[in-house]
Amino acid sequence: MSKRIRQKGLSSPSKVLVDYEVGQRVDVVIDSGFHKGMPHKRYHGRTGVVTGLRGRAVVVDVGIGKATRTLIVRREHLQPSRG
Repeated sequence: MSKRIRQKGLSSPSKVLVDYEVGQRVDVVIDSGFHKGMPHKRYHGRTGVVTGLRGRAVVVDVGIGKATRTLIVRREHLQPSRG
């Protein structure tokens, strides 16, 4: 979960300013420079659906096999899905 040498440190503030809506598809991409609200590494690279907002965090439903997990993740570890 480490970053490449030129990517180290905190990410840009524009990543935090993205507004997510309920029903939107998002990708869980863990930013190791920010530890608060970090999901477990098994969810890195997974795609989920936003089911709610909770303060500074976003509630995301992610499918793992046949099960669906509900994650509470901060915005630094999410990005809008392109697929």
